[in-house]
Amino acid sequence: MDGVNSTKPPSCTNEEEIIRAPLDYLLRASGKGVRDKMMNAFNEWLQIPEEKLEVIKRVVGLLHTASLLIDDIQDSSKLRRGIPVAHSIFGIAQTINSANYAFYMAQQELPKLEDPRAFEIFTEELLNLHRGQGMDLYWRDALVCPTEEEYLIMVSNKTGGLFRLAVRLMQMASESDVLRFPSSTFWGRFSRSATTTSTSRATSYVKNKGFGEDLTEGKFSFPIIHSIRSNPANIQILNILRQRTEDEDVKRFAIQYIESTGSFSYCRERLADLTAEAREIVQGMGGKTKHVDKLVEMLGLKI
Repeated sequence: MDGVNSTKPPSCTNEEEIIRAPLDYLLRASGKGVRDKMMNAFNEWLQIPEEKLEVIKRVVGLLHTASLLIDDIQDSSKLRRGIPVAHSIFGIAQTINSANYAFYMAQQELPKLEDPRAFEIFTEELLNLHRGQGMDLYWRDALVCPTEEEYLIMVSNKTGGLFRLAVRLMQMASESDVLRFPSSTFWGRFSRSATTTSTSRATSYVKNKGFGEDLTEGKFSFPIIHSIRSNPANIQILNILRQRTEDEDVKRFAIQYIESTGSFSYCRERLADLTAEAREIVQGMGGKTKHVDKLVEMLGLKI
């Protein structure tokens, strides 16, 4: 009777594996490890215990992966790290639930840092992350071109938020007097350098799908913003963004127009200014160290 009435499938995966499946799927596709390398670099100054550093890495890693799962749904992405996006495998509802689950898994790690301030820092930077994402989505869906400053604030919130979270938690856990200057000042500069590096790198291979995705997703990237604002009377790029086109000829036309407005050159010049600021800050904090060298090389900031 038990065999006849049983509702369990022949092979039943445990509940935790089911809930985590979209999360674990993306975690197995390793990224560049920028955040872990950044934390290793800063720990050469902050010297927090290894077990607390590992907790912070887990927190940031879970939040980052959860945000990617949600991003891919909101952007209707097809690929992430060279594999099909999680929601194309597990469905949208299950992927959203898994991402939300990861946020609380990260929060569950905070008591291991043994400092009540961790919850305040965690909440502040998650709010910043969602503020940045909210503005990015609003500009895309309402077809509103932000100013350069508005864009950089958004990037600082959306991308810089997890960098700030990591450093603030590390500062909290450290007994060192190093890095006691306002972290908002430092990360306002450094995260802009890092994220603008990524944007400008995309412009260096504009025919590759990385840049094409911005046009298909209707996103206002740094060079697109500069190009639109350099000639507001020309509405061609805005109309291309509105269409969310996948047409390669239309994308090539858009890229040629953006090139004609000097927007790629402007991005490279802006990047040079921002990386110079980052260099000065890193040098002022004590010069080169092993992990810092690796981080700087990865971000394209040669000291």
